[in-house]
Amino acid sequence: MKKIEAIIKPFKLEEVKEALHEVGIQGITVTEAKGFGRQKGHTELYRGAEYVVDFLPKVKVEVVMEDAMVERAVEAIQQAAHTGRIGDGKIFVSTVEEAIRIRTSETGADAI
Repeated sequence: MKKIEAIIKPFKLEEVKEALHEVGIQGITVTEAKGFGRQKGHTELYRGAEYVVDFLPKVKVEVVMEDAMVERAVEAIQQAAHTGRIGDGKIFVSTVEEAIRIRTSETGADAI
């Protein structure tokens, strides 16, 4: 099993969710996040004073799936989250050792 974590722009969440659903992903976890990458934030003007916004609003999408689905899921996220502008986000893929459904005690692929 693999876990995909994608950090994306908040306004792209709906498109990413729909793209994952189309490739057969059943469930996702979404967390509001703040952070910055290479763009290192930006400056804004508020009531005449300039200040630095170094943590930009992002959304973290987490999905656990069987290995066979990873490539299609990554492609779906890339296409749905892409704007071509700086700050589009990142995708991380990692191995999941075990998954357990609490309600039924199912394990492995049955739990996801």
